[in-house]
Amino acid sequence: MAKILVADDETDLEMLIKQKFRQKIREQQYEFIFAVNGNDALDKIVQHPDIDIVLSDINMPEMDGLTLLSRLSESSPLIKSVIVSAYGDMENIRTAMNRGAFDFITKPINFEDLSLTMEKTIRHVVHIRETLKAIKENNILKMYVDETVLNFMGSREFETSLMLNETVEATVVFIDICSFTSISENESPDTVVKLLNKYFDVMVKEIIAQGGYIDKFIGDAIMAVFRGNYHLDRAIDASLAVRTQIDRLPASSENVSFTPKVSIGINSGEMISGNIGSANLRRLDYTVIGDAVNIAQRLQSAAKEGQIIINEGTYEKVKESFNCRKVGEVNLKNKSNPMIIYEVMD
Repeated sequence: MAKILVADDETDLEMLIKQKFRQKIREQQYEFIFAVNGNDALDKIVQHPDIDIVLSDINMPEMDGLTLLSRLSESSPLIKSVIVSAYGDMENIRTAMNRGAFDFITKPINFEDLSLTMEKTIRHVVHIRETLKAIKENNILKMYVDETVLNFMGSREFETSLMLNETVEATVVFIDICSFTSISENESPDTVVKLLNKYFDVMVKEIIAQGGYIDKFIGDAIMAVFRGNYHLDRAIDASLAVRTQIDRLPASSENVSFTPKVSIGINSGEMISGNIGSANLRRLDYTVIGDAVNIAQRLQSAAKEGQIIINEGTYEKVKESFNCRKVGEVNLKNKSNPMIIYEVMD
């Protein structure tokens, strides 16, 4: 059940919403909570930390909707907001979007439009939460472990488990954010991290949607691995989706003028999968290594802005499923012979 907070000082709106969404309320698809201003809304969020989305007016006493947006971005970044206001001029819309609004609806309310917008926003929140869950399952957050896990890491069982490595057939994807170094050199650390995490969130969503998992974040790049049925096709589909979603992002974000673009390298083959790291440090990564992985990284290095690059062997496997263009021969690092590469167009 989705939990929705409505912040508006118009008291008749509560009755109207309850009437318009009575079926979904009755079927326990939606639960509505109401607040009369921004301060009241923040109090309600403390009381109901599982709120999914906020529908907020702009003009309210004590704390207006735009201020509420700023406070939500700081305290509850997983909650997505939709502004519902009679002040639908471009200045208010841009201000709302810059402060983190997911969408904007003008009054008088078109409830069909509102319903579709709520469904879209809820789906987005669900995707974010699924992404966070997947990240946890991929050991991104498992550096913080409890005593039971630490005791296991010092046991003979753990030492034995370190030896349980395997050879697998998989596809590795390296995705780099082009020219991001210039941002990290010229902006504050807080701005750099927020912007990078925003881009990573977009990319991770598309990777997980195709059944891939994040092996690691490397600076401003991602290494992703795809295993199982059609792992190569799914890796390419994910890469195309990442490129599309990154291209749709605005040129300005976090008060920084930067148009994000990605360069991507993909390679498939046999690789070793296992726990790599130091048992003494109790810090290990479950990762893949091997020549196939190295080639994927080299292909990414050869890719230009907006390109998805594969080698000739991969091209032969996917040429009937994807539109590719021959780029030519390139010399890859630590490879004695030139390699013919192709660009995946769509």
